[in-house]
Amino acid sequence: MTEQTEKIKVLIVDDHQVVRQGLRTFLELHEDIAVVGEAGDGMTAVEMARQLEPDVVLMDLVMPRLDGIAATRELKSKGLPAKVIALTSFTEDDKVFPAIQAGASSYLLKDVSPDDLVEAIRAVHRGEARLHPDIAHKLMEQVAHQASPASAAPVEHLTEREREVIRLVAQGRSNAEIAQALIISDKTVKTHISNVLSKLGLQDRTQLAIYAIKNGLVDSR
Repeated sequence: MTEQTEKIKVLIVDDHQVVRQGLRTFLELHEDIAVVGEAGDGMTAVEMARQLEPDVVLMDLVMPRLDGIAATRELKSKGLPAKVIALTSFTEDDKVFPAIQAGASSYLLKDVSPDDLVEAIRAVHRGEARLHPDIAHKLMEQVAHQASPASAAPVEHLTEREREVIRLVAQGRSNAEIAQALIISDKTVKTHISNVLSKLGLQDRTQLAIYAIKNGLVDSR
């Protein structure tokens, strides 16, 4: 790492101190990562994210005062730029899908290896998505279960610009970020997303992200 390279600022959110300490210990071994704070509940996490402006938040889901799903939703509603990685022990549908719908860029389980977690932090900071294999499989099963003939439209039926938009949606980018990346207006981004949802027979951005994973438009590792 060169001296000019900015470190990835990480906020650790978990209601168990021993978990927070363990995460901090191995994250701080990496020169490109800086742990800027720790929070033991979602409400504190939102306030710390506002003050510290982390790049990535490692978010536990089951916590007192404000759970991780609600905290993620609050971060997004306030327009805070931090990317959220849901880091939890839960694989149940009532945790997975709400977390992704709330705006989590990635969903990992706490059995993830330290090296894979570090790589996930780097990937999310680059604007990519990372999913635990079990979660990716669950999402694929869900979209297959809900699929209609229209949603089975092959990737080849999409324009290259539509594929670019889908990729960025799946990476957790906002409309403003997509507009900046593609050098188009926010209104044009909204039009593209609306057209793609209609073309594929999908209902929302979450289903669009699942479609992207299922069809190899974004890395799900």
